[in-house]
Amino acid sequence: MAIKLEFIDFVIPIKNIDLVYPGGFTQLKKDYSIDGNVSGRFWYDKYLFRDGAMNPMDIELLITEWEKLGIKGIVEMNGQKQWKDFCVVEGMFGGPTLPCDWLIYDNEDNCVYFNEMPKGELVGPIGD
Repeated sequence: MAIKLEFIDFVIPIKNIDLVYPGGFTQLKKDYSIDGNVSGRFWYDKYLFRDGAMNPMDIELLITEWEKLGIKGIVEMNGQKQWKDFCVVEGMFGGPTLPCDWLIYDNEDNCVYFNEMPKGELVGPIGD
């Protein structure tokens, strides 16, 4: 499956949520009242979870919250900054804001998907 994009998207592998979020992905869904794989600003497939914001300040707050849980955002590899444990993608403006080696961006369908799996069907808000 692939995750539809909107505005500014915060995309994280579910396996990383399970590593750092108390109670894992199951508890996150309960904490945020996520009912089904598309609920408000949240949606997910089997591998990736998407949260989002409409402005850079709000996405920075999301990043800060997740980094407090112990995951890494930006790292430097071979002199180049890139995303590590999550990725910020600008759905309205052209893809990942930095390289992200585990994520494939499809600008035709304005979506992302986990690089180890086929694209499959799109998950996101109805009507998009």
